Amino acid sequence: MGGVNYARRSKTAPHEEPGEQLDSSWEELPTPPRPAAQAPGPAMLGAGAKAAKPSFVSYISPEEVHVKESIEKEVKPHLLPGEALLCEADMVLKCVQEDGSNRGTYGKLICTNFKISFLGYCTLEEEPQFKNKVIGENDITLQCVDQLYGIYDDRKKPLYNQLRRYPEKIIIYCKDLRVFNFCLRYTKEEEVKRIVSGIVHQTQTPKLFKRLFLFSYATAAPKDTAIKNQTVMFDTIKDWRQELERTKGNLKFKAVSANADYNVSKQLPPYFVVPMAVTEDSLLQHQGKGVPIWCWSCHNGTALLKMSALPKEQDDSTSQMHKIFLEGMYRTVNKPPYEAMRIVDLSSSLPSVQEIQSAYTKFKQLFLVDNSSDFWDTDVKWFSLLESTNWQEIVRQYLRKAIEVIELLEAQNINVILVEENASDLCCVIASLVQIMMDPYCRTKLGFQSLIQKEWIMGGHAFLNRCNHLRQTEREEAPVFLLFLDCVWQLVQQHPPAFEFTETYLTVLSDCLYIPVFSTFFFNCQHQKDTAGTGGSYDAQIGPLSFLSVWDWCVQFEPEALALLNNPLYAEKPKLDKNQRKTTRFKHQRQLSLPLTPSKPPPKRGFFKEETDQLIKNILGKRISRLITSSDELQSTSREFYDNWHCKPVDLHGILLPRLEGPGIRVWAQRYLRWIPEAQLPGGGAFAMATAILDTMEVVQSLQKKVDEKRSEVVSSEMTLTRNPARLSSFFPFALLQRHSFKPVLPTSTWKDLGSEEDLARRDDDFVEIGDD
Repeated sequence: MGGVNYARRSKTAPHEEPGEQLDSSWEELPTPPRPAAQAPGPAMLGAGAKAAKPSFVSYISPEEVHVKESIEKEVKPHLLPGEALLCEADMVLKCVQEDGSNRGTYGKLICTNFKISFLGYCTLEEEPQFKNKVIGENDITLQCVDQLYGIYDDRKKPLYNQLRRYPEKIIIYCKDLRVFNFCLRYTKEEEVKRIVSGIVHQTQTPKLFKRLFLFSYATAAPKDTAIKNQTVMFDTIKDWRQELERTKGNLKFKAVSANADYNVSKQLPPYFVVPMAVTEDSLLQHQGKGVPIWCWSCHNGTALLKMSALPKEQDDSTSQMHKIFLEGMYRTVNKPPYEAMRIVDLSSSLPSVQEIQSAYTKFKQLFLVDNSSDFWDTDVKWFSLLESTNWQEIVRQYLRKAIEVIELLEAQNINVILVEENASDLCCVIASLVQIMMDPYCRTKLGFQSLIQKEWIMGGHAFLNRCNHLRQTEREEAPVFLLFLDCVWQLVQQHPPAFEFTETYLTVLSDCLYIPVFSTFFFNCQHQKDTAGTGGSYDAQIGPLSFLSVWDWCVQFEPEALALLNNPLYAEKPKLDKNQRKTTRFKHQRQLSLPLTPSKPPPKRGFFKEETDQLIKNILGKRISRLITSSDELQSTSREFYDNWHCKPVDLHGILLPRLEGPGIRVWAQRYLRWIPEAQLPGGGAFAMATAILDTMEVVQSLQKKVDEKRSEVVSSEMTLTRNPARLSSFFPFALLQRHSFKPVLPTSTWKDLGSEEDLARRDDDFVEIGDD
């Protein structure tokens, strides 16, 4: 399975100064009138259609268009609070490309300050099985648009802000990997100009922060739309203290409020946790840099911390001051019962943010497929193309690093400090993965959401820049959070019963990165959110803004759809009764997955005395990998820990380690392949297997109920299964089987055991017929 490689979107051409003037100019445009009910003559054709080639194949005649318009019903868009219609165009053909031909549905294409939406004239009889109340299947939020192309005389060219000619067709590649083709040949020329110019302007032009739809929605939405959820938001000092108590870290660490007014650092949250010996004065000394900030405590007393590296300084006095400061910080952690501390420099041992972006740019092109021919052309070299992107290898490296950190915490009883320039990218990934693998609470739905709030939202991950929501910072764009979700998916697909949520939950969460109704993924830090919600004209007019959280799932989905986010096969940890608790009160609540190897003797108390000078030199800008022992030794100890764990039965409520070799790291098919019909397997896949298991469980439960009631009648005739896996796709609930597949010629020399070519063709035809049903 493969895709087609397209060039990455270039920078926009020179344009006017971005800002409110550009956006407001579009808001002031009047709504264009609907076309009269007539055949699409020359006056109705777009500018690109004037020179249409005779080779264009239309599957409806002008007479059919006339009939269609005469019976056409008025289609009106569904607008959210604060959403404004900017431009629209009638008689747009949404194409389903099939080997170069053009088929599809006629309708209206609109552009608002929130989304691009296609409204078909003919409504579908069946609604999608997984309906989103905010974003429809034909809606594209402006932040979700990745690449924009126009077709000029059968040639594809990128669309920029200043257009001299208007295309016959526009192709929109989305960040959630959907591909939309809109043909404008039957659209009025003036409407073509307005809709193309509007889409290009809204998606390609840099925007001001306050022009995001997030603020329009928060201003216009009713105040009672804010929904409380049980996710720990970590926006109060009480939340941090409760997390300390849960992990038994309150004996050595404390929650501080020195940054409540952002006097320490604007990048840090108002409240966070530091070692007991750290004073507020030391926090103010270097704006939070060089301070070990607590992430999580292990059952054996060790702790996982993170730290922003101090900047390089040329001045000797400043460097000496940094040295003294770091010495004091390290001594606070290196106290009994802690006997050792290990610095893990993530910047020097993992692929950088730029390498992550480069790999994903190549990787996503494999899945932006708009016709079956391109799909089958690349299918024969799928694995070589996949390997060349290096994305899967990056996923493997980050999982391996998390295992190395776990080995230090668990087997060697060593405190670990993760170091990065701002501790807001790679630190977020590794710290989160370590907690998911070691703490079963983080594998529950609420625990996972609370983890993201603590390590990513309050940890200062720059979502606004990394997702490039404003189209201003391409050099800072990188899918770091998506990399984390991919790593989590690897764990979920290898150990499904250990997680309370499903891969569908992870897929939906990745889509929420581009929905500017929720504030969770649209700020660089908590300070930016706090000041944006209370400052400026908003405060004077309506008071502080109330933003929705993405964890308010009922805003997007009905209860029936929400059920697909929860794993029915989750092996919940059994609760102990009072007698059991008495016998096990001296043991930690977490069950370990394997007997630990004997821990190494702690280093001498003079460890820091002897190594301080070298440590300070490295932490101030040079590599610190020499402090972590040699790479070969570290690799061997981690490998022993890894092999020992996989030799034991898996404890779903203990440590979970992924398999890293070969096919252990897979492609997240539900997210990356869900919009490609050729890659779907009707009636198969993980969901079909889970459905069969659930049906069997229902049968067993029903039989058990009958036995308990001592009823003797036959119950098999009374039981009806509500699910039919044969009618579902392997990518349920997202897959849409819309495109017929152009089947490749199979090399018969390698398929002899499967029968003759006629048999293969007959089987393939039967397969397509089942899929079309």
